[in-house]
Amino acid sequence: MHIKIGNVKVNYIQYGEGKDVILLHGWGQNIVMMKPLGDNLCDKFRVTIIDFPGFGESDEPIEAWTISDYAQMLEKLVKELGIKKPIVIGHSFGGRVAIRYSADNPIEKLILFGSPCIRKNQELPLSVKILKKLKKLPFLDEFGEFMKKYIGSRDYKAASPIMRKILVNTVNEDLSVYAKRIEEPTLLIWGAYDTEAPIEEAKELEKIMIDAGLIVLPGTHYAYLENLQQVVNILREFL
Repeated sequence: MHIKIGNVKVNYIQYGEGKDVILLHGWGQNIVMMKPLGDNLCDKFRVTIIDFPGFGESDEPIEAWTISDYAQMLEKLVKELGIKKPIVIGHSFGGRVAIRYSADNPIEKLILFGSPCIRKNQELPLSVKILKKLKKLPFLDEFGEFMKKYIGSRDYKAASPIMRKILVNTVNEDLSVYAKRIEEPTLLIWGAYDTEAPIEEAKELEKIMIDAGLIVLPGTHYAYLENLQQVVNILREFL
């Protein structure tokens, strides 16, 4: 199904009956990545899964959105679909949006899978330092864009020009101020061997949130799928 939110077409599916659960996928993914959870919850919940703008069958934003823009889109979609006080579940990028949305909107509970939100000031790789210097030189704009394709991250290389700008906005935004404002019960489920969002970040997030608990499972950034049945059992107890 599709719904128009502002000037962007958003693809979503909705099924099941009961309290509302919204599932938000990670960067570069789509509805398919969250459907295994939805299929295991739809017997007791009304499940809504969306393709974020820029992914799946949804339109790309025409401007470089921030996490706040994605959260505002979600807020409008929730209102359009008549959803009241949802349970919000997000993985990675979807978790970032979930944090931003939950800070300003009524929710029942929040579940985050491998969702980094506290920005670290890290030493830049030499290749990135070189690129930044080259970009300052006259007549090298095109060369700079060419180099980005070779020294950027896997996600950056795979993205369209507008989505690359959105990715940069995303990784540069510190959401800890919003995480601290969320009062509803929050469950953090992390993979012990997650290299995209290391477990240390989950521990920091647990400390700054008002009512959060951390569960560490064997697995990677996709521990929620690698331990699907266990995660479903945990969610049923928590929800």
